[in-house]
Amino acid sequence: MTSLRAAAAQCRGCELWEPATQVVFSAGPARAPLVLVGEQPGDVEDKQAVPFVGPAGRLLQEALEEAGIDRSDAYLTNAVKHFRYRPVGKRRIHEKPELVHVRACRPWLVAELRVVKPEVVVVLGATAAAALLGKDFRVTQHRGEVIEADTDAGRLRFVPTVHPSSVLRAPSGARAEARAALVADLRVAAGLLPAP
Repeated sequence: MTSLRAAAAQCRGCELWEPATQVVFSAGPARAPLVLVGEQPGDVEDKQAVPFVGPAGRLLQEALEEAGIDRSDAYLTNAVKHFRYRPVGKRRIHEKPELVHVRACRPWLVAELRVVKPEVVVVLGATAAAALLGKDFRVTQHRGEVIEADTDAGRLRFVPTVHPSSVLRAPSGARAEARAALVADLRVAAGLLPAP
């Protein structure tokens, strides 16, 4: 994993490396039973070089705890390793990565999964699903299901769910329900993990 992280820091596979502060590779143990794959780093993650440390990461941390998953036992990464944004004044506004960015970063993601060899992979949102399950996969139709699939990283079990940022964007009246649904999906993944 150390050599992958070092190599990724030099990646020029697409144009996103140039405006980003740095590559945001991963966090967590290299032999974790659980891998969580998100979309891309956000503004805070881009500055700190650690995935899931911004507002969506804090919500994910709470949801993992509620689902009975210790974040320190999970490997966290993203389908795209650089922050895609548009500047608005001094702010950097998140822009969804395009398929070309997902494809450029996919070899990194496959290499990570080969090293970690997880029991289960939680797919957080549409971009991660496109990277791992194909561009036509719909998280909304399969969220919370256990899906076994042959991949370039071997046969893996996936549990797709929404990205925690979608819970944050939900209308205030629907946010508690959206959060509870995310926790329920994470509990499905927790049930696939080996007993401690």
